[in-house]
Amino acid sequence: MVYVNVGVPREVVEGERRVGLVPETVARLVGEGFGVLVESGAGWDYNLDEHYEEAGARIVGGAEEVYGESDVIVKVAGPSLEEVEMLREGQVLICFLNGPQEPGLVERLAERGVTVFSNEAIPRTSAAQSMDALSSMGSIAGYKSALIAANTLGKYVPMLSTAAGTTKAANVLVLGVAVAGLQAIAIMHRLGANVFAYDIRPETKEQARSLGAEFIDSVDERKKEEEDGWEEYEPQGWRKLMVALGFYSFAEPPRDEYIVEGEEEDEGSKEPERWSREKLEADQRLVRERIKEMDIVITTALAPGRRAPKLVDREMVESMKAGSVIVDLAAEQGGNCELTRPGETVKHGGVAIVGPVNLPSTMPIHASQLYARNMYNLLRHITEGGEGGPRLKLDFEDEIVSAMCIAHGGEIRDEATRRALEESRSGGG
Repeated sequence: MVYVNVGVPREVVEGERRVGLVPETVARLVGEGFGVLVESGAGWDYNLDEHYEEAGARIVGGAEEVYGESDVIVKVAGPSLEEVEMLREGQVLICFLNGPQEPGLVERLAERGVTVFSNEAIPRTSAAQSMDALSSMGSIAGYKSALIAANTLGKYVPMLSTAAGTTKAANVLVLGVAVAGLQAIAIMHRLGANVFAYDIRPETKEQARSLGAEFIDSVDERKKEEEDGWEEYEPQGWRKLMVALGFYSFAEPPRDEYIVEGEEEDEGSKEPERWSREKLEADQRLVRERIKEMDIVITTALAPGRRAPKLVDREMVESMKAGSVIVDLAAEQGGNCELTRPGETVKHGGVAIVGPVNLPSTMPIHASQLYARNMYNLLRHITEGGEGGPRLKLDFEDEIVSAMCIAHGGEIRDEATRRALEESRSGGG
């Protein structure tokens, strides 16, 4: 007897070529007592119906059967209006559904009594890492952004020596050092670029450096300027005599007059958890100056549930060299660049501004594999084993369930989504 049926419909959003579960994860679920229904053709041309059947899934002819017989629906993109009408009370839907950007859709799902789990709402905790589809897809987006930038740039990324002379390595700046940004840094470093990075969070500095990037930091810049006049200590007078006689301890500078290398920092000078407003403003001025030297800028800053922050304004674009490239991974949420247009490449003053959308879907094989593994772990988290097979267990005291479940029991649970809905009704959205 099967207690939980998991349904995998074919994605209907234009350009979406991922699938909610792949045969690998279907086999694991079936082995643990889940039933799995897959709409014919859901795996496109890389996961065929026969592969799902071999894994133990039941192939059905249309979406109506999938929605009609499943307890849990696993999708990638949010449901269309037609799909919403196929969902029923008590059913669980797992997908990417940014509530604050789609409050009306969440409201309709809540009205139908659907329990909605949003992948965008995953908490950033160690316990949730194995279910974090947002990070899995972000890594793919960062990888593809580097390739798009290299392909758009009209010159080599690495330094190359040829019979005709040597070409300089491209200068690349990555703004936003989260999962996508770190992947973009790593790929550009492997391609041989001079990579620079910036983020407002102090902890990202060492992360970027560990992957080969130079972190843009106004404090470091000031230290370099101060060190230009630095001179190595040389003992003088009687100290020089004592060193000549073999008393080498006198070669060290007096502690009350000099700072000894390696002893510059004490507990009182450790980097604070948050940088000061003054430092952030100085950093922004430095980024504005350094962007003039860049051949490629990749922006990756996203704020869940909000419009993307503007990091590159028109003036900064106009200060860049002709032939340089900006790839804006935040295009779908308004863009980090003032001139970005989602899904288009804009030319402004000789600079190409690329606004790609749904990059993970351009790598559907690995994107689906990673997504399916995240979904497998999430399904196991919201069910419990028992005699006869797994059963749904929604524990709203659990941090992951509480954060990801944005609608349940006819109500919108996510505060940001409720606020966005109120604003849209009042005309202030």
